[in-house]
Amino acid sequence: MIRYKTVEEIQVIKESAQILGKAHAEVAKAIKPGVKTKDLDKIADEYIQDHGGWPSFKNYHGFPTALCISVNEVVVHGFPGDYELKEGDIISVDCGVKFKGFHSDSAYTYPLEGVSEEVLKLLERTRESLYLGIAQAKVGNRIGDVSYAVQSYVEQFGYGVVRELVGHGVGKELHEDPEVPNYGKRGKGPKIAEGMVFAIEPMINMGTKDVSQDKDGWTIRTKDHKPSAHFEHMVAVFKDRTEIVTTHEYIEESYKFKWRSKSR
Repeated sequence: MIRYKTVEEIQVIKESAQILGKAHAEVAKAIKPGVKTKDLDKIADEYIQDHGGWPSFKNYHGFPTALCISVNEVVVHGFPGDYELKEGDIISVDCGVKFKGFHSDSAYTYPLEGVSEEVLKLLERTRESLYLGIAQAKVGNRIGDVSYAVQSYVEQFGYGVVRELVGHGVGKELHEDPEVPNYGKRGKGPKIAEGMVFAIEPMINMGTKDVSQDKDGWTIRTKDHKPSAHFEHMVAVFKDRTEIVTTHEYIEESYKFKWRSKSR
């Protein structure tokens, strides 16, 4: 069941998303070779709680940390730990905040210096597909229009679109209806209407779309061990417009390695 939000509820979600965006930025400042991923998690956890929020992922169905940190061939849901980042890595940081009873959720994939041009293109194109999907998230369209926009763009480059994981509604629950796949057909799926708030999150693999799950029950990685990129925004649908309620602006101001992107 889709839960439609009031203007007042969307405002609270925006407040949550501001804390989230600034927590992402604090993490971005610390991303460099030699840093352990568990240290990045500590930064986010402390920032969110110091600013009146709660890390949405922490203790969610047993997930132990504030961040999902997914390096290289890990698609999503990686655990922060003792792994030390190194030149040439890419690292997806996915985070959520609960504030005044409402969740926000966003993700960003960082390239470290030394990353190959081929992998940089994967990141750029995945990020571009996010905005192409967002452009279709408007009253009167269907979720399939969003899905098709993502899939049709990235598959022309030979990339694999993950099937097992999808975007989702967000509100009082971290995961609500509707599901928002990154693959699909135009004109199919739930109709997009005023008051809907949902996350669009392309998860795009350099090679095969196929993934596997580690024995920890969480970590998802590509079956061919090629890199995967992940970018996520939440949108709120109004009668006459759609707004991106999360922000990557603070990230892009803070991250030291200014990689070129064709996206907004």
